Amino acid sequence: MLRSFTQAIFLYIALAVQGIAIHAQSAEAPKVVASIKPLHSLVSAVMDGVGVPALIVEGTGSPHAYALKPSQATTLQQADAVFWIGEGLENFLVKPLSTLSNNASIIALVKVPGVELLKVKEADPGEPAETKDHDHSHGAMDMHLWLDPQNAKAMTVAIADALSKKDPANQQAYQANAVAATKRLDALSTDMATLLGPEKGKPFVMFHDGYQYFEARFGLEEAGSIVLNPDVPPSAERIKAIRQKVQKSGAVCIFSEPQFEPRIIQTVVEGTGAKTAALDPLGADIPAGPDQYFQMLQNMGTSFAKCMSSKS
Repeated sequence: MLRSFTQAIFLYIALAVQGIAIHAQSAEAPKVVASIKPLHSLVSAVMDGVGVPALIVEGTGSPHAYALKPSQATTLQQADAVFWIGEGLENFLVKPLSTLSNNASIIALVKVPGVELLKVKEADPGEPAETKDHDHSHGAMDMHLWLDPQNAKAMTVAIADALSKKDPANQQAYQANAVAATKRLDALSTDMATLLGPEKGKPFVMFHDGYQYFEARFGLEEAGSIVLNPDVPPSAERIKAIRQKVQKSGAVCIFSEPQFEPRIIQTVVEGTGAKTAALDPLGADIPAGPDQYFQMLQNMGTSFAKCMSSKS
């Protein structure tokens, strides 16, 4: 009986030590920051069960023109790893990131292996272009790369690899989570292709020239965009040109974004017969977390298909 009691004591101690070790491992999870919601979602999926990353651009904030809060600046300074798209999108982060400790890992996902980049579109010949800043200049790359779920797969793999390197104790969890997330992204791609297949060949107009990754992946044909640069309001001349393009192309739908002025859309669509719908490339109203990216893209696809199919 004494031997059994002793064995029980040793088992209890072993389990207690294991519990302490697990708790310590959890407590030592790296402090991770992600810039925008879709990216935060992918990081959250990879970190599931290990930790929760902090998010910078919240609500309907635009990464093109965001003011960093003091509390967020502090969070950045304390970060072990920061994931962002790159300076072509989140310019407001360039200076704060340059002041971080040398021990902090800063991963610009625009540069990771497997991500396919597209150049920013220029105005069509004869169509008035607005004044463009450096990030939308000729030859610059389109930074809305997360709108292609295949790019999201490459980003997920890179996130898992970076976190595994920073936090080897949780490498197995990161890699397993990445495998699960990439399989889910493949399923999402298949679902979107089925949903959007009937809309191929139908012309449409976007508010902001930032959807070509989504369009290219699913074979959609944009007739034009109201603005090339979301920071520069369209001139009366450009609005007139876009109205003419809508009428000439027979655009089925004009898509707005919740972050920008809806009256511009009404001015363009008036008298054209085109429908309107909203697309949100950031998923601003969707709760942050590992499911946010998937819900964001699903919402985009559903909104797109509903508007496009409402008129043949």
